[in-house]
Amino acid sequence: MADIEYLRKRLVAHPDFPKKGISFLDIFPLLRDPQAFETLITHLVHHVTSNTVGKSTSGKIDVVVGLDARGFLLGPIIALRLGAAFVPVRKRGKLPGACVSATYEKEYGTDSFEVQSDAIQKGQTVVVIDDLIATGGSAKAAGELVQKLGGVTLEYLFIVELVFLKGTAKLDAPTYSMIKVDE
Repeated sequence: MADIEYLRKRLVAHPDFPKKGISFLDIFPLLRDPQAFETLITHLVHHVTSNTVGKSTSGKIDVVVGLDARGFLLGPIIALRLGAAFVPVRKRGKLPGACVSATYEKEYGTDSFEVQSDAIQKGQTVVVIDDLIATGGSAKAAGELVQKLGGVTLEYLFIVELVFLKGTAKLDAPTYSMIKVDE
């Protein structure tokens, strides 16, 4: 797992961001370094083709769902490499046309995600991607949207997992997190 260690070393921690007591792990240095960005994308695509595709009855991934906003940075590239569609899940009110929504808990209240109602077809196989999983609320909401449209979530992908918050326990499919932080 030399590629994971290579990527881990390029993440930057920002103490007390966005508020005191939080140490924010920044993925943007990976995106500014073309070699690191390529390593990241190649690793995730390899994981999906080696581990996740076999769970699909069709032998392929139909849709990559990216969560607002950093899932938008990774999802389209991964979808293109997999020969899959990319579907954005956005905050309420940001998508045109008919949408379905799901509400999730945040630290101070609730928020809602939406997806266009024709974005995923019944029976399509889906991989959901975001940069980080903490409490799991937003990823769970994305999974609910996939389910409402009749899709089948095969796996959730994350660059970073904050293990101590146990967010993956809320999800309805297996997860893969490249870098696990337990502090």
